[in-house]
Amino acid sequence: MLRLGWFSTGRGPGSRNLLKAVMDKKEQEGLDVEISFVFCNWDNDEEDNPKRDQRAVFFDMVRGYGIPLVTVSWKKFRPDLWASDQTAWRDEYGRALREAVSPYPFDLGILAGYMLWMDDETCRCFDMLNLHPALPDGPKGTWQEVIWQLISEDADRQGAMMHICTEDWDRGAALTYCGFPIKGEGYDPLWGEARARIAAEGFDNVRKDQELPLFKKIREDGARRELPLIVSTIREFAEGRVTIRDKRLYDRDGPIDGPYDLSAQVDRTLGV
Repeated sequence: MLRLGWFSTGRGPGSRNLLKAVMDKKEQEGLDVEISFVFCNWDNDEEDNPKRDQRAVFFDMVRGYGIPLVTVSWKKFRPDLWASDQTAWRDEYGRALREAVSPYPFDLGILAGYMLWMDDETCRCFDMLNLHPALPDGPKGTWQEVIWQLISEDADRQGAMMHICTEDWDRGAALTYCGFPIKGEGYDPLWGEARARIAAEGFDNVRKDQELPLFKKIREDGARRELPLIVSTIREFAEGRVTIRDKRLYDRDGPIDGPYDLSAQVDRTLGV
């Protein structure tokens, strides 16, 4: 059985949907995993907590599944150090995190909407995966920045990837990914509209409009693949087809040269 460590800030429905998807696969399809704990960087009794209600629902869900809930409030933790040295604060917070989860051994960590940077030592100690909303050779940045860069480059494909957390933060090697075309049926008229607007208004003005149909279409098709990609990635590990050693991905024949393409599995889940 694959033991998962689940790290989430619990900000809203997305966090709940990720957890529910894995638990549904476990209960309905026998996905061979156990979530050893859910770690949250809020206690949810902090002042100035705009997501308190959403997080309360998430905490209730975790407890309802019988999963240990572990919290270390980032807002309460060493505010003196946060004010003077945020790098040192991150290292100290990481030490507190590792101590808090130490009673719950796990094989693979999943950052499922976790909104703090992991410190270097935690990245070295644990094998943890994070989602990035782009192909392995695609743009860096937020999902919004990724999509605008794809539009500016007249790109043909978009996707999402799971990468390993390392000391280089968002630069860890991609382990799994899925991709899909953003040209052709359903897209070409939207590209035509976007190009016409960019020619008339300039790209910098158009990129302020997140209601641009092309922008929305790329986001929708990418977002609906993110959850299946996470679940498919977990399944590959749970069923023993892949493992991580020394921060590299291996299959049964040895080290894998490059990320593992799960596009077919994700598309089957979506009925594409």
